[in-house]
Amino acid sequence: MEKGFLTARKIRGELRTNLARLSPASIFACQRNGELISLVNKIQRACTALGDHGEASALPTLWDSLPAIAVVGGQSSGKSSVLESIVGKDFLPRGSGIVTRRPLVLQLHKSDEGSRECAEFLHLQRKRFTDFSAVRKEIQDETDRETGQTKQISSVPIHLSIYSPNVVNLTLVDLPGLTKVAVEGQPDTIVQDIENMVRSYIEKPNCIILAISPANQDLATSDAIKISREVDPFRERTIGVLTKIDLMDKGTDAVDILEGKSYRLKFPWIGVVNRSQADINKNVDMIAARRREREYFASTPEYKHLAQRMGSEHLAKVLSKHLETLIKSRIPGIQSLINKKIAELETELSRLGKPIAADAGGKLYTIMEICRLFDQNYREHLDGVRSGGDKVYNVFDNQLPAALQRLQFDKQLSMENIRKLITEADGYQPHLIAPEQGYRRLIESTLVTIRGPAEASVDAIHSILKDLVHKAMNETPELKQYPALRTEVGNAAMESLERMREQSKKATLQLVDMECCYLTVDFFRKLPQEVDKGGNPSQSIFDRYNEAYLRRIGTTVLSYVNAVCAGLRHSIPKSIVYCQVREARRSLLDFYYTELGKLEQNRLSALLNEDPAIMERRSALAKRLELYRSAQAEIDTVAWAK
Repeated sequence: MEKGFLTARKIRGELRTNLARLSPASIFACQRNGELISLVNKIQRACTALGDHGEASALPTLWDSLPAIAVVGGQSSGKSSVLESIVGKDFLPRGSGIVTRRPLVLQLHKSDEGSRECAEFLHLQRKRFTDFSAVRKEIQDETDRETGQTKQISSVPIHLSIYSPNVVNLTLVDLPGLTKVAVEGQPDTIVQDIENMVRSYIEKPNCIILAISPANQDLATSDAIKISREVDPFRERTIGVLTKIDLMDKGTDAVDILEGKSYRLKFPWIGVVNRSQADINKNVDMIAARRREREYFASTPEYKHLAQRMGSEHLAKVLSKHLETLIKSRIPGIQSLINKKIAELETELSRLGKPIAADAGGKLYTIMEICRLFDQNYREHLDGVRSGGDKVYNVFDNQLPAALQRLQFDKQLSMENIRKLITEADGYQPHLIAPEQGYRRLIESTLVTIRGPAEASVDAIHSILKDLVHKAMNETPELKQYPALRTEVGNAAMESLERMREQSKKATLQLVDMECCYLTVDFFRKLPQEVDKGGNPSQSIFDRYNEAYLRRIGTTVLSYVNAVCAGLRHSIPKSIVYCQVREARRSLLDFYYTELGKLEQNRLSALLNEDPAIMERRSALAKRLELYRSAQAEIDTVAWAK
């Protein structure tokens, strides 16, 4: 496990170091040069190092979402020869029966011209192989380490990187050859086990299927075509490779297959001519074999018109191009998956928590310390050290004035309402000088509407303070690790804020009520004095409440109400800050601290409960989170290029 962590950290460090040097322009250049494939290669290596092999488990898998090319074929289809031709080296185990018993993730890295060819295994990172016969032996030995000396298969992949100036940037997953019967020493289920493993790779929509079929057998019996047709019925992800073309019976050829007439695929069929067993036994140079392959297609009349798109070199270039295209198309989905899984893993890890002290004093200290950190984070939000506190000022500077300004008082100061209240206030006899009681009733009924914006401001500040509680809780990792404590602290904070809101609402509404119960006399004394405040004595009593007279009353009342609004615009924020903001900053958890000191040890333990089974789960989640974070840095860097 520790080795896996160290390997992952090294991979993650490589990712960040390499990506830090990439500007958008250089990223585009990297993609042109095939480096996009190398970036995904590093994620695959991290997956293997941290135990993500795409198998069904309780942990999320990143491996399944990564674009890949899976090499599929029956035994003796020429699958190994195709891979060796692409690489240009003899490095794969050969023999009878099932030779490939574990997936081999083969990552090819094009190096500078003239550089030395070498190979490196993920499980032996500090060892470089220049002797490719030793690579073959290590593949065999590593397979036996996982499966034992039996002929069992394993889904745990072997990662092999080959660096050579003679290859293109490419990643292939070599899968065990499909077989129809079990041989001695193999379990009866081996046939189905291999098929299930192959399906687990190629049924995913992000997988390109490299279907290897021998030309000297009927295509209808091809294991690769049969299984690829089942998982890719529209033939959009399958690239057909025809081997052993030079071994076909005289008088026959593979032109109909290569031209797509016998079995049409989205991508053109590619024919290859591999080395014969005699060539392999004689260690015929791979470069010479490639030259002979080119000459074969160029000189054979049946294939001469297809020569430009035949051969292992062309196959490697086609695969590299298609893999890059697939990676680009999958980046948005992979990025979304990574971000989602990181959030899920972090949530679960925070829920699992950490080991804590066993004694009551230690538990109480831990809880108090966590609460102190939360309280500090909360204060920093209000003080401007962290974001969010500025929203309080926005309520006072924008929302409250806007709400007061929207109060049109149309209903209260309509001509009908003014006439009604003035008349009712007069009682059985009309007023003599000015309708004082009418004024009072009009002003009181109008000022009452200010209670709405005042109460809304209290609620808006309460909502902001609640949001800051959630922010402070999320920014306190120690609190996130203990869900029971998190819930209790959150509830205690919300209860405190609720009490503060009620006190603030009471005090703030009292400000409005004070304005309603006592009018400022000086305001009316300063109004221009009119000769006939009570109306013209020569007018009929029935003309006393004419529209112009009522309009002057309404204008006077509106002026007074506006003056009151201007004052409340400043006094309401003071009341709210005093009753809510200041108190929240000063004593948010004071009541909870008092109650906390009364708790017994079993209650403290419940707040910091640690499930014995969590340790193993936590370790697995931490490794998987390490993987996703490593991949996130990479994917975020290249996600813009679609």
